[in-house]
This record gives sequence, C-alpha cells and structure tokens, in this order.
Amino acid sequence: MKKVAIMQPYFLPYIGYFQLIAAVDEFVIYDNIQFSKKGWIHRNRMLQNGKDEYFSLPLKKDSDYLDVNQRFLSEGWSEEREKILRKIRENYRKAPHFEQIFPVIEEIFRNEQTNLFDFIFSSLKKICDLLDIKTPLIVSSEIDCDHALKSQERVMAICSALGATDYLNPIGGWELYNTADFEQKNINLHFQKIRNIEYQQMPGKEFVPWLSILDVLMFNDLHTIKNWLGEFDHLRKES
Repeated sequence: MKKVAIMQPYFLPYIGYFQLIAAVDEFVIYDNIQFSKKGWIHRNRMLQNGKDEYFSLPLKKDSDYLDVNQRFLSEGWSEEREKILRKIRENYRKAPHFEQIFPVIEEIFRNEQTNLFDFIFSSLKKICDLLDIKTPLIVSSEIDCDHALKSQERVMAICSALGATDYLNPIGGWELYNTADFEQKNINLHFQKIRNIEYQQMPGKEFVPWLSILDVLMFNDLHTIKNWLGEFDHLRKES
C-alpha cells in the first residue's frame, strides 16, 4: 500500500496542507504547472487586529503563461521581505510562541533563492522539519511520466509512475475527480476533510479560521500542532 498526494506549491499554507503531507507516503509538489496570480502559490493570510490580512511574495514582471519554476522574486525582494517581517513582528509579538517561531519565519524569508518554486519548496521543507513530518517531498518534473497531460489524467499518470495504490486529495476537489477512472488504474481515490480546529488568538476577538500555518505556530505549542496533523477524515464517493 502506498499513499500519494499531489499539490501546487503554496507559501506558508494553512494547516490542512501539512495534514495532507503527513497523511501520505510521498507528497508531490507541482513545479511545472502554470503560475496563477489569483491563487495561493505566492500569498497567504495572517492575523492583523483580529482580522485577516493578505501578505504576498512580490514577483518579477513576466509572462502570465510561465510555469511556477520559471517565475522569480522581484529585484526589490530584499526590501519587501523586511516590510513583511516587520508586519509579522508587529502582528504577532504578543503571541505566546512568538520568541520560538519568529526566528524560523525569519530564516524562511531570508532564504537567498530567488526562483519562486525553489523558495516555496524550501519553506515547506522547513515547516515539515519543525513539525517532524518525515514524508518525502517530490518535485513533479522529476517524475517520469507524460507532463503534457492535464488535470485528472496527469494526476493518475503521476500516481502510476510512483506505484501508488491510494491517492489523497483535499475535499475541495470532490467534483474534479472520478472514482471509476482511478479504479481502472488500480488506484483508490480518497478525499481528506479537515476537522474543526479552533484556538485562542487575540483575547476578546472572534476566531479567524483558515489562516497561514504562521498563525497556528504563533498561538499554539508544537506538541498540540503535531496532534492536530491527524485531525481529519477520509471520505470516498461511489464510482
């Protein structure tokens, strides 16, 4: 039995992303997939005054049709990252685990890689190390399969190339994949649904869900977060 999941690279994603990594035997991250500025690849949300606030990696201007591994951080990134770090420091300096976590976040932001995929891949590995997630992270372009395929066909090709018996996808992709098609390839299709995870953020403020793992780390101890990595359910739909 071999469980595989495949995702786009997201910068400091929400805890559900790391739950998915922890739940499988191999986790594939797309590098040769078209970058979308409307998605979550280069941006996320943190807490600011009890509300969610976006933060983004500034990118060098380029074609909208390039893959993630062909995009680069902007030439002014060194200045921009200091602005983001100042904002993180200001927003979380009173959080209970700020002193432990901020140096890790700082190290992630000060990575000298300017290729967007390499930068994000490195940050994901850093968080996995922090949470003791041992799942191998595999770069999609290094897998021997037909990368011209799209959507479900590409997912099945990658799974077959890796010898996967089970494919796990976030519940948000419920309508995108067909169980019968996976069964024809001898692959079991599962959907992972995160359970409700709520914790104390700002005193007297309503909880703001679905923020970056950054927020989870600032307000909770590592032991608690590691336990939350198993707070999900696996669902299957009929073929």
